[in-house]
Amino acid sequence: MNDRYEAGYGDDQYGGEDQYEIVGYDDYGRPMYQQVPSRPPRQQTYDPYGQQQGYAQGGYDTGQQQPIPPAYDPYGQQGAPYDPYGAGGHDPYGQAASGGQQPRGTEQTAYIPQQTGPDAQPQRRPQPPEEPDAQAPPAGPERQEGGEEEQFAFVEEPDGESEDVIDWLKFTENRTERREEARRRARGRIIALGVALALVVTGGVGYLWYAGKLPGVSSPGSATGTTVSAGAQKRDVIVVHLHNTGKRDTSTVLLVDNATTKRGTTVLLPNSLALTDDSGTTTTLAKSVDDDGSSGTRDQLDTVLGTDIQGTWRLDTPYLQNLVELVGNIEIDTDTDVPDPDAKKKGSAPLVHQGKAQTLSGKMAVAYATYRGPGETENAQLARFGQVMQGALRKLSSDPSAATTTVQTLAQILDPPLTDKDLGTFLAKLADLAKGGKYRTVPLPVQTDGTLSAGTSDSVVKDVLGGTAKSPDAGSAVRVAVQNATGAKDDTEKARVTLLGGGFGFIEGGTASGAEAASEVVYSDAADKQDAADVAKTLGLPAGSVTKGAVSSGADVLVVLGQDYRPGTS
Repeated sequence: MNDRYEAGYGDDQYGGEDQYEIVGYDDYGRPMYQQVPSRPPRQQTYDPYGQQQGYAQGGYDTGQQQPIPPAYDPYGQQGAPYDPYGAGGHDPYGQAASGGQQPRGTEQTAYIPQQTGPDAQPQRRPQPPEEPDAQAPPAGPERQEGGEEEQFAFVEEPDGESEDVIDWLKFTENRTERREEARRRARGRIIALGVALALVVTGGVGYLWYAGKLPGVSSPGSATGTTVSAGAQKRDVIVVHLHNTGKRDTSTVLLVDNATTKRGTTVLLPNSLALTDDSGTTTTLAKSVDDDGSSGTRDQLDTVLGTDIQGTWRLDTPYLQNLVELVGNIEIDTDTDVPDPDAKKKGSAPLVHQGKAQTLSGKMAVAYATYRGPGETENAQLARFGQVMQGALRKLSSDPSAATTTVQTLAQILDPPLTDKDLGTFLAKLADLAKGGKYRTVPLPVQTDGTLSAGTSDSVVKDVLGGTAKSPDAGSAVRVAVQNATGAKDDTEKARVTLLGGGFGFIEGGTASGAEAASEVVYSDAADKQDAADVAKTLGLPAGSVTKGAVSSGADVLVVLGQDYRPGTS
């Protein structure tokens, strides 16, 4: 069977022939041709249809330009290439069909006439490289029918379940995050609880260790070298003299603020405490307050107790009454009923009742602080004054400014160098300690002669006051108490001068209730017999006046001056 596109076919009537060259393949593997310029005319052959035709040599382009006659056109169109899809048929590469010769880049392509339609399976040839302007065929699995060709494209089909899946994933993720957050919070709470428990345990153990209550471990106060010595501790001390304007007697206490241990103390000083004045005369605390005044007594106390007193506060009973009323009354435990000193009838109701947590007004506080019942010692009344002072401190303001205002309201004239501000600031510190339960009241024990024992030095003088006891030395001078029974007041002073000149210590013994005719020199200890004889000789008294008997507290020898005493005869 002859191919209609064999060489020689298609020669035009002018002896030339049209040639076609392969320019590519369509979607079904069919070659596509493009008309090339005509070549020189060749010898014409017989045309059964009465047309001058020529045949191309071979079905493929050899690279030489040869004239090929126009293809048979059943519709009478001469010179146009065969278009199986009609005039200007479909060109997959977008080239429009046109007659005549055109530039190579724009000439019309055509199919070989003998090839079948789209359903035919043509023999595939190797495809040449695509032209740069060739359009890429559409890709995709979807098949769309249109005309004689089918096209494929990707189409995303909506899925109703996809949104449910996304929602479920979000829900799962949120629930996981919530669980993780809950775990983190739980861990945070456990850590915080552990830290709090650790702090509580550490604080408790530290307190027990500091207080010395931890078994097997010593407190810092009992460990060697771990505490400040008593003498090196910082203290502020003020002496308070309560003057009872009604009975003309006094009571004395020391107020101590230990800034190192943060403790406050009221030290009760008995009136029998033995002191020594500047002249070397041995006297008592009560006698010193009456005779030497504030500054003299303060210096004597510093000498005996080995401490440093910063000031003296003379507190008369009317000012004590005002102080209690300014702080709004006090509350203390009373140990006895106290009668009203202003009551005119016997058997009247007591002003102060014995009992726990008794509220005392200013007048009641003064009556309780100065009361000494029948048969009671001086220490009983002194302890009541200490109770009143501590009760007033508990009610006083802890603010230095407010406490100073309270002191100024009393309108007292303080003994220099103490000022209102100094006293107010000092009392505010003690008030804070008293409210915190870090305050106590202790007595200063003395012996029968008014001197301090070794035990007293350790328990009060050293620990509380940080000093060293320096009572008048018994070996340095014989302490002689002189009681005047001559009826002449100046005889006491004359005897004092004589004794001090003889190297003896002098103690004021007061005045006897009545005159005595004969003088007496009394000793209580056999070891003091010779000292008593020396005292009698010094005063010009006869040797027979020396006798053994009771001697007043604080003295080695007691002298009772009778009317036989002649000053200046010794």
